[in-house]
Amino acid sequence: MDIRNDIKYYMAREAVTFKQLAILMTEKTGKKYTINSLSGKLIRKSITLKEALEILDILGYHFEIKKN
Repeated sequence: MDIRNDIKYYMAREAVTFKQLAILMTEKTGKKYTINSLSGKLIRKSITLKEALEILDILGYHFEIKKN
């Protein structure tokens, strides 16, 4: 599982740019997000689960865990 590629895939699928995502994340969380901070977190793989879930929610998706 590569969260970076997964998030970028869903962003592209929903036609959401990093700039739009940064604005939406800032509005949703009250914490300042920028294009650089979001892309940096994905590159460094330092994004938190909470942030990833918030991004998925913004994009209209949810995360589900299923037993193999």
